[in-house]
Amino acid sequence: MKTFVHFLRLIRWPNLVFILLAETLFHFCIYKRLYPLSGADIDTNFYLILLTYLFIAAAGYIINDYFDVNIDQVNKPGKVVVGSYISRRWVIFWHLLFSVMGIYISTIAFPFQNYWHIHLSNLLTILLLWFYSTNFKKDFLIGNVVISVLTAWSIAVVYFSKFTIQEITHPSIHDLANFRFAKLMVLYSVFAFILTLVREALKDMEDMEGDKKFGCNTMPIVWGLKPTKVYISVWLIVVIGCLAFIQLYVIPFGWWHSILYCLLFIITPLTMVLVKLKKSFVSKDFKQLSFYVKLAMFAGILSMLFFYFLL
Repeated sequence: MKTFVHFLRLIRWPNLVFILLAETLFHFCIYKRLYPLSGADIDTNFYLILLTYLFIAAAGYIINDYFDVNIDQVNKPGKVVVGSYISRRWVIFWHLLFSVMGIYISTIAFPFQNYWHIHLSNLLTILLLWFYSTNFKKDFLIGNVVISVLTAWSIAVVYFSKFTIQEITHPSIHDLANFRFAKLMVLYSVFAFILTLVREALKDMEDMEGDKKFGCNTMPIVWGLKPTKVYISVWLIVVIGCLAFIQLYVIPFGWWHSILYCLLFIITPLTMVLVKLKKSFVSKDFKQLSFYVKLAMFAGILSMLFFYFLL
């Protein structure tokens, strides 16, 4: 039983729940509302693409912990799983198994000829997660951008899995449902991308001690804390401003419940991070701010529920 608990920690089960929730709500609350006549085979394909991405994401978390053992022993010594509870050989085995399972499952639902973009994206995701763990994570800004892109892709992949390569390259510009679907995909993907950039920078400040010891060139190590705080503040101002503008845009539609929800559970936590950032200096402070950002991301995911009633 203990081994299973440590295995769940290894695959970062809370993050996998985030992915599962985001993709499920995007499919059922947005796609199914825009395309109510879609058949059961569409749902089956969704379940398969969901399993695909969960396996690939889990494989990424596993290999990240494998290469981060030394750094984690400094930053979070009581939470190291690799080598302490699960052998390094088994960790590599699970990484390979989950990666292969992710690729295999997607081939069941998506013929290569019409959906080669899905198979290519799966392979690229696996490779990016590997190189993130081995190289990119230690490089200035590259690792943060890679993780942010992959987080955004966890939503966008659901969108692209609905269309063949021919439909993507020659879209129907007069189809209102397609336009709305694409617009909401961009909205949530950009939201995920920016907040992940912010959260990764906060995590870099939280983990400075171990990262510095093992030669990582993360933003707070290269730039220092103050410039990194400015970088985070700029992104927070951008996303808060965009969210506020969107709320002003939907006022004529009378979507008061969604507006209040956004103000209380998304904009407010992000504003708290912006205010508290200036007075944050130690790892504990940055960990708390990272939690607020994750709370805002979770609330952003749940906001898809409103579209089930509004679309």
